[in-house]
Amino acid sequence: MVPPHKQPQEPTQDEIAPDDAPKAANEPGVSKDMEAALEAALAGDVGEEDRLQTLEAENAKLRDQWVRAVAETDNVRKRAQRDHEELSKYAVSNFARDMVSVLENLKRASDSIPVDARQGNELLKTLGEGVDLTLQELLGIFEKYGIIRIFPLNEKFDHNLHQAVVQVEKNDVPPGTVIQVVQAGYTIHDRLLQPAMVAVSKQGEAPPKVDTTA
Repeated sequence: MVPPHKQPQEPTQDEIAPDDAPKAANEPGVSKDMEAALEAALAGDVGEEDRLQTLEAENAKLRDQWVRAVAETDNVRKRAQRDHEELSKYAVSNFARDMVSVLENLKRASDSIPVDARQGNELLKTLGEGVDLTLQELLGIFEKYGIIRIFPLNEKFDHNLHQAVVQVEKNDVPPGTVIQVVQAGYTIHDRLLQPAMVAVSKQGEAPPKVDTTA
């Protein structure tokens, strides 16, 4: 009688040879060789000197892993702190950009009431003083949040802070000098919020030489 065909059975966990077991790539912790050496050292199957070397090697490896873990944790903490500080410093940027036009309108309103006109009219004087006080208060609030107004008249042109809208030939000042501020600029901390729109001087053409030797 032919024996019935037997289905192949899955090998049990004990029957799996160590070489047949799957190995995880870049498995952290103690390596297989080190683990075996450590077990042998702890069991007393090796000499005292080999046992001491094995334990020292394992101690050095664990210490290196601990140092790396502490350093990585510190880096994560510093990055989180930096991100938090950046968010706190520049969170009002969009709001400040919208408020800039309000401040500039107040500045124009203040400039539109001359000092002479204020002295001759009590109403204009009171109105002008009220506008000036509001303007100064708003400037103080801006400075509190690191927002500074840029008005670079007669300063050297700086492409990091200024935007030239026109160049004007002007020989009585050095080339690249801001000779007119069309619109004030603003910074928030170390970032540009709005560039100053300016007119910049350039060297005019030299007049033609006249031959006087004739």
